[in-house]
Amino acid sequence: MGDGPHFWAAPFEIDGEFGGLGNAPATRAETVPRGHGRAGENTTIAVVATDARLTKSQARQLAVMAHDGLARAIHPVHTPVDGDCVFAASTGRLPLPDATADLGRIGAAAASVLARSIARAVFEATALPFPDALPSWQDRFGTVLR
Repeated sequence: MGDGPHFWAAPFEIDGEFGGLGNAPATRAETVPRGHGRAGENTTIAVVATDARLTKSQARQLAVMAHDGLARAIHPVHTPVDGDCVFAASTGRLPLPDATADLGRIGAAAASVLARSIARAVFEATALPFPDALPSWQDRFGTVLR
């Protein structure tokens, strides 16, 4: 969140997987977006996969539901200069006994898992190995955890 160590996805964290810092104080100014970036600089692409046997329409619905995970982890998301996109894939191994309810549960889980995946990626990333590269989260806040 902004310049601090907290993650937007904090409510979805399991077992301290991205630092265990919990939610940021509610009064933080970081809740107001500070910039937009330029076209092509803020795109997030994700794939969610399941064993469930999905029709093309169900796979599209799964991707739509998983998009909520982007909003739980990235702020702002889906701006006019973003190309944010989530794809859904299925092995088709397992039938859905109750297609509507089961797809709803899978989609809800996909959104939470995607939010957690984004936060974990930021938490675990290392800085790129070239001069003037941006620091990683660990470079900036790793001492918070010690």
